[in-house]
Amino acid sequence: MRKSVKTKNRKEAATKVTATSRLKQPKAAKATTEREAFPVAQPAPGIELVLADALQWMAERDENSVHAIVTDPPYGLIEFDEREHTKLRKGKGGVWRIPPSFDGSKRSPLPRFTVLTPADRERLTSFFAAFAYQAQRILVPGGHLVIASNPLVSSTTFAAIESSGLEKRGELIRIVKTLRGGDRPKGSEVEFAGVSVMPRSSWEPWGLFRKRISEATVADNLRKWGTGGFKRLSADEPFRDIVEAAPARDVERAIAPHPSIKPQKLMRHIVGHVLPLGKGVVYDPFAGSGSTLAAAANLGVKAIGTERDALYFAMAAQAIPKLAAL
Repeated sequence: MRKSVKTKNRKEAATKVTATSRLKQPKAAKATTEREAFPVAQPAPGIELVLADALQWMAERDENSVHAIVTDPPYGLIEFDEREHTKLRKGKGGVWRIPPSFDGSKRSPLPRFTVLTPADRERLTSFFAAFAYQAQRILVPGGHLVIASNPLVSSTTFAAIESSGLEKRGELIRIVKTLRGGDRPKGSEVEFAGVSVMPRSSWEPWGLFRKRISEATVADNLRKWGTGGFKRLSADEPFRDIVEAAPARDVERAIAPHPSIKPQKLMRHIVGHVLPLGKGVVYDPFAGSGSTLAAAANLGVKAIGTERDALYFAMAAQAIPKLAAL
């Protein structure tokens, strides 16, 4: 009788444990969960602006799905991290130098790339190597990456991109007169009146990289993918690796007050020639002010841009049709 009671008690306890376990154990999670879709704006026909981190968006993009990438990235990365960008928006500088007015004109904030540490440059190399890997994956064979840089960091950035396997095809040199550099030694301007600490910057390098063609010849690649070269300026004039383009006009800056806005003259020149047959999709990973997408809208080129900063995303969505109409 005592044995029977013990057996009964053990069965009841086991039943309680099993029941409790069923209550406490959550249902098995599904093997895959769908991520919430990125917010998308369509500010102009054929133009998409996505609120997303570039690397994440590119990682989820199909292979061989864009025909060119045209972008002006954060040259040193540090200038657009949250801490430094907060300082910029408050007008306190940080890595951004807030220059004084000159001849009645308000000068734009300038990132000080000379303050980059070896660790910053290592981070720069890692980021652009990862970026280039994804760029190569989503570009169609023969598609070009046209990417802006700065004379102080371009060697680091371009080497990292080339290490991914993209072919270096040269550089597009933008001739532009700026107020960067050329200053006398700070605090000793009178004593060393004849000295410039650095040359005044008068040019801007844009790296030209191409995903390897998949066909035997460029002509065959053009027939299959529509890529492999640049559109000529005319029947008698080839596409050249030098272009003169002044900074963005006041009217453009008023429409899109981004610290790194590129002028429509320059962006229309690049976007208008990066698709050799005039067909395909142009992608800007770091849309910023929306200047690349605005140029595409003006030219009737399909384009996609990603921007991770919600404020710039909202600004660009409003600015793109206005810039395109200039």
